[in-house]
Amino acid sequence: MPLPTPEGYRVMDEAGLRDLLAGVPEVAGQLGGDSAGWTIREVGDGNLNLVFIIEGPDGGICVKQALPYVRLVGEGWPLDLNRAFFEYRASVIQAEHCQGLVPQILHYDPKLFLIVMELLSPHIIMRRGMTEAVDYPNFVAQITDYLARSHYFTSDLALPAAKKKAMIAEFCPNTDLCKITEDLIFTHPYMVHDLNRWTSPQLDRWAEAWRNDDQLKLAISQLKQDFLSRAEALLHGDMHTGSIMVTRAETRVIDPEFAFVGPIGFDVGKLIGNLLLNYFCHDGHENRPGERDGYRAWVIETIQGVWHGFATKFVELWDGHRTGDAYPSDLLPDGSPALRQAQAAYMARLWNDTLRFAGASLTRRTLGLAHNADLERIEDPDRRAACEKRVLELSRDLLVNPGSYATIEQVTARAEALRARDGA
Repeated sequence: MPLPTPEGYRVMDEAGLRDLLAGVPEVAGQLGGDSAGWTIREVGDGNLNLVFIIEGPDGGICVKQALPYVRLVGEGWPLDLNRAFFEYRASVIQAEHCQGLVPQILHYDPKLFLIVMELLSPHIIMRRGMTEAVDYPNFVAQITDYLARSHYFTSDLALPAAKKKAMIAEFCPNTDLCKITEDLIFTHPYMVHDLNRWTSPQLDRWAEAWRNDDQLKLAISQLKQDFLSRAEALLHGDMHTGSIMVTRAETRVIDPEFAFVGPIGFDVGKLIGNLLLNYFCHDGHENRPGERDGYRAWVIETIQGVWHGFATKFVELWDGHRTGDAYPSDLLPDGSPALRQAQAAYMARLWNDTLRFAGASLTRRTLGLAHNADLERIEDPDRRAACEKRVLELSRDLLVNPGSYATIEQVTARAEALRARDGA
């Protein structure tokens, strides 16, 4: 039987979209011409939603509609339609602080749970480009602007307590998508679960080891508690290279439907974890050993640049925009040793969080439900499993021994050492 949906909701098709958008003047004007001449195609290849590209004589738009279930699984996994609202609201808030780094929202339909936004072209999903060894020279500068500004300006460092609490209340109901994260990242890969999958039989022993490793299960459980309880800033919530569209000149962050107020290190760590995963994948894609050494070096530089750029810019914003209720200047004057001490302690904790969330991201993409194309597109299962074993080894170390890594350079050196040890 069809899943129950609110009155007025219907899954959109080409005819329905044409009629709907023709009645929204700002959207119809962007497309131009008669609506009968618009081209409409459904292009969604993600796990959750419908995505349409509509093009007219004057331009194009992108339309995203929430389905009442997880598209990857089907109607057997119902999902709250209100995730479209949270994506819409997060996009609006982030645009205030990160203009030019997120898509422009043109229209939101609350009955259809449908967002109309600018069409990003010729941008592609960054993961696709990185799997094909395409470098992006402006990425680090732009993504660190996004990470620093979107998190700083929605934190207690910039917001008065009343505004921060109101933001927490607005996003707190996004429980269905948070539950997906809580299960797929912090729980399922460490137990027997029907949704888990991995390269079998090559990783069977590794999956069993993860289920029997009490030290690892304690570390991931403590990290899950931090995810559940630390309301530091408005997060994207699904920050990885599949949620970023790029050209070699521009970076745009998309799809913040998992948005909630949580620990900043989750977004930063998730991105760094996905970049590390890409670093390991190229041994499975190159036609001859060493063919992609130059690209691997660029990925390493990018990982280092993401942390350093984010951390530097975050502290600079803290110095220049002390508008929140945390660490008041009446107690810690600008430039004082006490303020510098507070900033150092804050960033040290954020660094520790980043490492642990990066580790969790690596395990999730190897032993859990939703894997990354970086590794999935390696056709030879033995070559894929060889890459995945390095991913898992680093993942466990970041989760259990984050204190062993004082700098991002030590993290990337460990990744390089794992390849060198295996003769990659």
